[in-house]
Amino acid sequence: MAARVVILLGLLVYFFVIFAAVVLLMFPEQRAVAASSWRQSASSLRLRLWQLSKLAASMIDATRYGLQGRIGSSFAWAIRRRAAILFGAVMIATPPLVAIFLRGPTVFDFSERTYVPDRQIAALLHGEQLVPPPSLPPDVFTTREVEQIRPGVMDASRNWSQLDDDFTRRLLFVIQAMRERYGYEITLLEGYRSPDRQARLAALGSRVTQAVAYMSYHQYGLAADCAFVRDGKLIISENDPWAMRGYALYGELAESVGLTWGGRWRMRDFGHVELRRDGVLGSTAS
Repeated sequence: MAARVVILLGLLVYFFVIFAAVVLLMFPEQRAVAASSWRQSASSLRLRLWQLSKLAASMIDATRYGLQGRIGSSFAWAIRRRAAILFGAVMIATPPLVAIFLRGPTVFDFSERTYVPDRQIAALLHGEQLVPPPSLPPDVFTTREVEQIRPGVMDASRNWSQLDDDFTRRLLFVIQAMRERYGYEITLLEGYRSPDRQARLAALGSRVTQAVAYMSYHQYGLAADCAFVRDGKLIISENDPWAMRGYALYGELAESVGLTWGGRWRMRDFGHVELRRDGVLGSTAS
């Protein structure tokens, strides 16, 4: 339908042009009238354009002179009241400057929510006697995929005895619940991390970590990076739907026992959990 309308309009325009050309060729009087009308229209158009350009120029000049006058008067006003302006600036700047000088070391906290552990689960933790999952063969941690996502994980510590007792109980409860409720097997990628290793990882750039030495809970045995195990292989890719569903369940369980989950940070770290304590980060005694 639309194509037919376009064709019809094209034919009408074509016949109109042909008709006008024939009239102008066969009737000299009409040709003279048309030429005169065209000249008058062109002259009128030029006159209107000239008037508009003059009007625009006058408006621009008026605006420029008005701005110059306002800027000059504002500058003069500021000069006359420079003492009051300086005093106000000092009063505004003083609180944030004091806060900057008095603040402690920067903590790379990207979380946006605070979670309160469930009381029943917390009470259960005190009576649970859980054991760490069995260790995996070393070659499981040396695949190309693991090395790309977790650089140097082969050298990471997976010694559960180096972790804080309270943190260990909570994490083992999460690992057991993931296995019994959802069928996910979890292994420890890295627990305690020495300050030297933290510094080396920080030197690799923000894609690995933004925390320098003593600014990560790993240095205090209060953080761990975990991954799923499927068919004897580590699954840590974020492109795996099965793993991403597991991370969501893992995060919910971790938060229910009072742990902070890295999956809610802006720079997300889905396998990371930590137990935060005031006054820990920044201290050199672990």
